[in-house]
Amino acid sequence: MTFDELGLSAPLLRAVTEKGYSEPSPIQAQAIPAVLAGRDIMAAAQTGTGKTAGFTLPILHLLHERPPLHPHRIRALIITPTRELAAQVAESVATYGAHLPLKSAVVFGGVKINPQIAKLRKGVDILIATPGRLLDLHQQGEVQFKDLEILVLDEADRMLDMGFIHDIRRILKLLPPRRQNLLFSATFPVEIRNLTGKLLHDPLEVEVSVANATADTVQQWVYPADKKRKSALLRQLVEDRQWQQVLVFTRTKHGANKLSQYLEKSGIDAAAIHGNKSQGARTRALAGFKAGEIRVLVATDIAARGLDIAQLPQVVNFDLPNVPEDYVHRIGRTGRAGASGRAYSLVSADEIKQLNDIQQLIQRHLEREYIDGFEPEHEVPPNAALRSPRQRGGGSGQPSAGRTADGRSAPQGRRPEGHQRPRRGRRRGGRHSGGGRPDSQ
Repeated sequence: MTFDELGLSAPLLRAVTEKGYSEPSPIQAQAIPAVLAGRDIMAAAQTGTGKTAGFTLPILHLLHERPPLHPHRIRALIITPTRELAAQVAESVATYGAHLPLKSAVVFGGVKINPQIAKLRKGVDILIATPGRLLDLHQQGEVQFKDLEILVLDEADRMLDMGFIHDIRRILKLLPPRRQNLLFSATFPVEIRNLTGKLLHDPLEVEVSVANATADTVQQWVYPADKKRKSALLRQLVEDRQWQQVLVFTRTKHGANKLSQYLEKSGIDAAAIHGNKSQGARTRALAGFKAGEIRVLVATDIAARGLDIAQLPQVVNFDLPNVPEDYVHRIGRTGRAGASGRAYSLVSADEIKQLNDIQQLIQRHLEREYIDGFEPEHEVPPNAALRSPRQRGGGSGQPSAGRTADGRSAPQGRRPEGHQRPRRGRRRGGRHSGGGRPDSQ
């Protein structure tokens, strides 16, 4: 199928061509015709599969084809959980709507509200917003929804996780009852399905992948390590494998700051983004990361949701998330749009429960690799899958890299690409020290 077959108008097809696309992704092929037909939809798809264009393209088409009752009043409302995702959606609307007379605006917290008010007063057809700032603007009388035709809830599961569900319910009460509703998300927990029962009318459910599955294009490994030595392990991985661009997830804001400062002191260009950072600082850090000026971007889950970085080669879970679904979202930052990616998780003994929850969710056992000098020193809880070779009584007790979970040498074909040992000119016991040969990235 090509975009020409989806029924989109000529100006949109022109914009799609200029963007370099000719064939829709599976989620786009299923969602776009349904939206054009006026259906309510509930679409589940992994990150990086083209969900955003799956709703921005048909919304632009519908608003352009249907004459408005009042020009440049809010006719489509797209709600996202984070500033970064709102900015990404706004960019998509601007890109695909480049040849249409429709106006759009994006509003979110963390920046001054007056410039946003000024733009709204000039009139907009499509508004992209985060829940809190949207409610603030409504309370000030700056947004009205009388002409609203289409509502989009993007990443609804994240809104639930971030505690926005009450704000969403407040917003829904402000909207006209007759409208088209679109829900796009990577996962749909029970709470969201309960909400959709009242929100959607005879919805078409679209799912292009197994729920909570991780992308096949992302290779995944676990590196067991002592908690206090994770920073040193990450530094060694970055240096030995010559990673020029890696997104690292931490569980807390303090942890993100501490890790980025450690890497900076080690001579590795790094920056942190999280909820306490100003929007300007977050924007500068992301721009530097995309431009290659920053090698390591350390982020919390909230700040990283919606990051769209083309060809991001690898993601590292410095801390495992408490919510297993977040693992799916995290590693979905790499391996996007069909590209290959790698995800590495540095796991300490106190994270065994999180690891088991993740493996149960994705229905997959993650392969272990051990790096010389960084094997866990402390015994892990009984029945846990993470044990170092020396804890299993594996021979002489000499630690070795590249071993599988049961202590056997990893088959050559199963070793992650670029995981050969580095040449440092120094050997220990006839073996190279260190954790990996610099790969071509």
